[in-house]
Amino acid sequence: MAEIRAEIDRVDAALVDYLAERAGYIDRAAELKADLGWPARIGPRVEEVVANVRAGAEARGLPADLLEDFWRRLVDWSIAREEASLGPDGSGED
Repeated sequence: MAEIRAEIDRVDAALVDYLAERAGYIDRAAELKADLGWPARIGPRVEEVVANVRAGAEARGLPADLLEDFWRRLVDWSIAREEASLGPDGSGED
């Protein structure tokens, strides 16, 4: 059991690393969106991301509904992160 727990801890640490990497890309996207005058939330892109996650979950035998819920929370957090610098309308003003 100790070995399994160690592997779970290793995977959890890797997931945190990936989330930090993802946050870096979110920050870069916010910079580009500011230059383009785009809003943080772009509905079709949100749905594309969620569809990709659902497909990946289904292909791996994971619960697609659960991962969709998780990812929508992650996307909402990401959008809030972008809006902190962009403002909700993409103008760069709150």
